Amino acid sequence: MEKKTSIIVAVIIAIGLLLLGESIRSGIVAFKKMDRTVVVKGLSEREVKADKVTWPLVYKELGNDPAEMYTLMEQKNQKVIAFLKSAGVTDQDISINPPTIIDRQADNYGNEIMKYRYKAASVITVKSKDVDKVRELMRRQTELMKQGIALVSEEYGGNNIVYEFTELNKIKPEMVQEATKNARKTAEKFAEDSNSKLGSIRKASQGQITIENRDTNTPYIKNIRVVNTVEYTLD
Repeated sequence: MEKKTSIIVAVIIAIGLLLLGESIRSGIVAFKKMDRTVVVKGLSEREVKADKVTWPLVYKELGNDPAEMYTLMEQKNQKVIAFLKSAGVTDQDISINPPTIIDRQADNYGNEIMKYRYKAASVITVKSKDVDKVRELMRRQTELMKQGIALVSEEYGGNNIVYEFTELNKIKPEMVQEATKNARKTAEKFAEDSNSKLGSIRKASQGQITIENRDTNTPYIKNIRVVNTVEYTLD
């Protein structure tokens, strides 16, 4: 009886070890299958026109009497505003910063003889959604020069014309979808070349969305890029 019981126990242990081994083997195979993945990137790229512009119009004055300089700058400000309104720029798109005056003599450590003691700068900023209208005004700057107003380009940040594209949320979903489709095409090609079958998406992430100038000569044309990273399983 004891011998028979021992045989039964031995058979049960053997079957258990067999099942355990099969379970471990299956687990290893399943793990390896899970590890068979491919990570691809999908790109969507578009060129769009800027729909907002910020244009600072900056000019400077030199003089020895601050009161006279303020009066002169006020007169020139009115001319600049008239110039802007002549093209249809509205009051809500125009802002005037208080003029800044620098006492050059106060910083004259070398006791240099100066013809003009004070240097002043005035900034009138245009912010508009009508980019074409503002760009047309930029081409007409010579009209201000004829009135004795010379806009500076680099000093005082006068060259900081900024073009923006503000409607990204309207085209973003479509671009994300396109980037995902392109990622899948790349993954399908990889699976075909590796004699595999493309499985399901294991993980996906949307990369950084970038908006850059198309080039230095056309900053009003923006290049938008959306990159998605997708990880697929391979069967």
